[in-house]
Amino acid sequence: VEYHLHSYTHPKTLSDDGPHILTKGDGIHVYDETGKKFIEGMSGLWCASLGFSEKEIINTITDQLNKLPFYHSFAGKTADPAIRLAEHLVKISPVPMSKVFFANSGSEANDTAIKMIWYYNLARGLPEKRKIISRRKGYHGVTLAAASLTGLPYAQNGFSLPLDFVHHTMAPDFFNESLKDEDEVSFSDRLSNELEKLIIKEGPETIAAFFAEPVMGAGGVIIPPEKYFSKIQKVLKKYDILMVADEVICGFGRTGNMWGSETFNIKPDILTAAKALSSAYLPISAVILSEKVYQPIKDQANELGIFGHGYTYSAHPVCAAAALKTQQLMVERDIIGNVRNQSKLFHDRINKIKSNNWFLNNSRSVGLIGAVEFGYEGSKKFDVKEKIAAKCAKIIQENGVILRALPGDIIGFCPPLIINQSQLNEMFDKIEEAIKDFDQTAYSLK
Repeated sequence: VEYHLHSYTHPKTLSDDGPHILTKGDGIHVYDETGKKFIEGMSGLWCASLGFSEKEIINTITDQLNKLPFYHSFAGKTADPAIRLAEHLVKISPVPMSKVFFANSGSEANDTAIKMIWYYNLARGLPEKRKIISRRKGYHGVTLAAASLTGLPYAQNGFSLPLDFVHHTMAPDFFNESLKDEDEVSFSDRLSNELEKLIIKEGPETIAAFFAEPVMGAGGVIIPPEKYFSKIQKVLKKYDILMVADEVICGFGRTGNMWGSETFNIKPDILTAAKALSSAYLPISAVILSEKVYQPIKDQANELGIFGHGYTYSAHPVCAAAALKTQQLMVERDIIGNVRNQSKLFHDRINKIKSNNWFLNNSRSVGLIGAVEFGYEGSKKFDVKEKIAAKCAKIIQENGVILRALPGDIIGFCPPLIINQSQLNEMFDKIEEAIKDFDQTAYSLK
């Protein structure tokens, strides 16, 4: 235990309390080393879409390990699962796409997308067009480039980040950042104007791309307001700036469509995906390119003699086989249909939690992703140092549901997409039972 350096963990708390060790999964449930059973209300890290015990994926992994446990994709080599997975992803893309590059995580996918964008603009004779715009409160990963895209201080503090080619614009957080008497469309107008001002300030000839999650996940489950993406994309098109949709959380059914881009009418030039691509059974991610982006990359690579990018584990045959089986099961079992069927109950139960507890002032959801936000008397906030959301999430976990506290005193919900009506009700019943006396704690923190 003492030798493992944990991700996103407070070292002293870990040293004092020790880790929470999980040992088994079964459907939407996980079990810890004491045998305690939990509903995993966050799908792990927004990712185990088909739950924690899908035998068909496990059997596919075993079969592929016995056939070809590893091969690379350098020098024109590959394995059949990667070929079939790439074809499938192009076919189901939200807009016409051309090529798929495989990596191993969402961070790597976004990092790779930046390199490809620079390569693309160099190929077009535009070497100065290399700055990237992302959004405050956005999350795009933890590599040097991806962490720079991320608009959350905890991913940058202490690391001398962000790097100077990244600039951040406003998040579409209507609840917290709209002005008095401003409706969603007017708010979207203001944000698109802010984006255009930033582009003009930096110089349109220097701005290469805009990265955005359809729904901002780790930043607080921020759902874009009406007309937001249509107005943003109009600005991008005006200045020849690529639209990159980070579908790492939203992709593969989370919002009630295959892609969050479909839900919010995003027309990406590049799309990145991971997490539910393989239901997180093995690490794999994808960068999906439009022909517009691929063709200059191809021409430049032909001139240089090679496309000089790739990872040892890119298109790993076992990971690709797991992802392909996951995607087949998505279709065979109509997982998106289940998301749509459960989304109203999910929405209603989240709203009920908010309505019944004075210390919550906002609730929101789309598909099977949602959040409640802590606050009172309209827009009053608790002191962030009190970590009220984390305290509440801890009590909920003690009652058998794992959720996640997010920046801004928010608790996120992101259950496996296989969850059924009775399981949803059980999850919310447990949450309500856990927080029925939390108002006493909340009063003490006002």
